[in-house]
Amino acid sequence: MSINLEQMSARLKDKIENYERILDISETGTVISVGDGIARVNGLTNVMAGEILEFSTGVKGMAQNLDLSNVGVIIFGDYRQVKEKDEVKRTGQIMSVPVGEELIGRVLDALGNPIDGLGALNAKKERPIEVKASGVMARKSVEEPLQTGIKSIDALVPIGRGQRELIIGDRQTGKTAIAVDTILNQKGQDVICVYVAIGQKESTVNSVVETLRRHDAMAYTVVISASASQPAPMLYVSPYTGVTIAEDFMYQGKHVLIVYDDLSKQAAAYRELSLLLQRPPGREAYPGDVFYLHSRLLERAAKLNDALGGGSITALPFIETQAGDLSAYVATNVISITDGQIFLKSNYFHSGIRPAIDAGLSVSRVGGAAQIKAMKKVAGTLRLDLASYRELEAFSQFGSDLDEETRKRLARGERTVEVLKQPVNQPIPVEKQVCVLYALINGYLDDIDVSEIGRFERELYQFLDNAHTAILDHIRTTKDLPEDAQLKVAIEAFKQAFKN
Repeated sequence: MSINLEQMSARLKDKIENYERILDISETGTVISVGDGIARVNGLTNVMAGEILEFSTGVKGMAQNLDLSNVGVIIFGDYRQVKEKDEVKRTGQIMSVPVGEELIGRVLDALGNPIDGLGALNAKKERPIEVKASGVMARKSVEEPLQTGIKSIDALVPIGRGQRELIIGDRQTGKTAIAVDTILNQKGQDVICVYVAIGQKESTVNSVVETLRRHDAMAYTVVISASASQPAPMLYVSPYTGVTIAEDFMYQGKHVLIVYDDLSKQAAAYRELSLLLQRPPGREAYPGDVFYLHSRLLERAAKLNDALGGGSITALPFIETQAGDLSAYVATNVISITDGQIFLKSNYFHSGIRPAIDAGLSVSRVGGAAQIKAMKKVAGTLRLDLASYRELEAFSQFGSDLDEETRKRLARGERTVEVLKQPVNQPIPVEKQVCVLYALINGYLDDIDVSEIGRFERELYQFLDNAHTAILDHIRTTKDLPEDAQLKVAIEAFKQAFKN
């Protein structure tokens, strides 16, 4: 066997010249203490704030406190798997979550992993959860309505695409019902919905998901669940995961509705983490940066300008109050960040006024800009009428002798309250809302018994669907009222038939 020394020499030379030296250098540290979802790690001198770290057991965490002697790490998942002296490795990555169309219709955990048993996500891209919010020049004013399908909101406190509207009230006052109805009403409206459940019972989240599935709303919805049984880091990070998923759609020029249910529990989780990390407590034991916690989250809701695609994120953050106290620390923080609030009153809720919206304390700072022309015309004086009715109602309890004008205003107020009541999971298209409010403000309900208002409304909708679809189509397409006589004649004809 002959050996060609020249060929062998050439091959060896080629190997030497193209030799690639690969070194796997990773900075590692050691756990010096662990407990309650927090680990103290020594030896990670170059770690970045917000960097993902990997423990030797496979559990992941995020660097939160960069102290001189050690690093405070919040642990995602079961912190009981992490022990003292375990090795911790830097990944060099800031926390990111999967984004894209593949997430629609899925239920995810706070880290973007699927928990619905429907298999892998197969998402093609990721985004970091902490990014700077869009600047002033990237935005445009809110001008397009986001219809909730709830009469008392669309008429009194309208919400526009790109707005941040706080929903605030005590426990068990119907906050989640408003969110679910708003999501249901986005069917066919070209809006993607993201529902973030923070600290809710798993049975409650399952119930919401089941309602959305039953109404075919999961076809345009992503659900993120950080349930009450999960550690505080998961509750803290879940809203950022939700808004990151929403932002990806917004930058594609799409419209997104995101619901944070609720941020009180995120603030409590952050307080727990901060105290365990030995950060100094402030008012109500919350850390000083709890305002920044929510402002950097809610500022990411925006209406982008046309040059950036014109997409939007509309945010509905929830805050739970104690005995209706709007002056609590977290409540006042979020009120000052948002563009208005919808306040739900527990005594209204328990007396059967649902949704239990207090028209006096609820406000939308976008206002008429987020309403169609037809709704502006019929709902113009509704808020004042309702507020004056509440005052008269309180006053009239102390006296029996009321003049005719006061009795009329009280009667109109009772009918207004009755019209604004609405069953859950039954959002009403805006064109039908306009018709019933037109009947109310023009006195067509004044001689209808209060107990019959609900039936009047239901049968009016059926009558318009069957005999006057042109009126509904006109309001839907032109966003304005039809010729006054046309709607007037239709309602008068219906009322005649209703009374007979």
